[in-house]
Amino acid sequence: MAAGCGHEHHHGHDDADHVKAGEGQQDILFLDVDREQVTALNEKQTGSAAHIIRPYDQRMSDSPLLESDVDDELMVYVPFTGSVRLRSLLLRSGPGHATPRAIHLYKNTEALDFGDAANETPKPLQKLTSIPESSDVVEIPLLAARFPDVQSLTLYIPGCLGTERGVADAHTSISYLGFRGESRLLQRSGPASIVYEAAPRATDHTRVDGTAAGARPSS
Repeated sequence: MAAGCGHEHHHGHDDADHVKAGEGQQDILFLDVDREQVTALNEKQTGSAAHIIRPYDQRMSDSPLLESDVDDELMVYVPFTGSVRLRSLLLRSGPGHATPRAIHLYKNTEALDFGDAANETPKPLQKLTSIPESSDVVEIPLLAARFPDVQSLTLYIPGCLGTERGVADAHTSISYLGFRGESRLLQRSGPASIVYEAAPRATDHTRVDGTAAGARPSS
């Protein structure tokens, strides 16, 4: 089912394109996710991808858990109930070798499969690399200028750290997935931002309760 997935993990980019965690509105978009339509490829337990997207106060729970099945690749399709502007990704994964080695992000792409993602057809909008091995939630800033009008987000995980380290039969696991940003609602007066669930804000190098410093985002 999975395709080969050798990719470069380090890419240059303009630092001005970054929005650091903790700047501007950084609200949890749990209520904006159409959880009934969340799907995943190569998940061990059918339907588990939808259940790791849960309220922020449940972020430290170890179950339910999304695990890869036949190998360590995963692909998660997350539709939103409307248009959102994404600023950062919240992730709790692992432990240890089960941590994703990278996450490739695609916007408004419904028909992606492993072969397309491995061949980068289309190219991902952003690649997230160097994801920390942490028991806390990691907040990863996104290149927000590339995610202003997101109706759906596809996350392609090409493998886990265990495979890179030679661990036999390694699998990827994720226990929490969340998003910070703004919900966009078209009104007569124009777009408006809606705050649904406020949460503590993290900075690039400061840990807050239940949240670790973010991984390095790459273009």
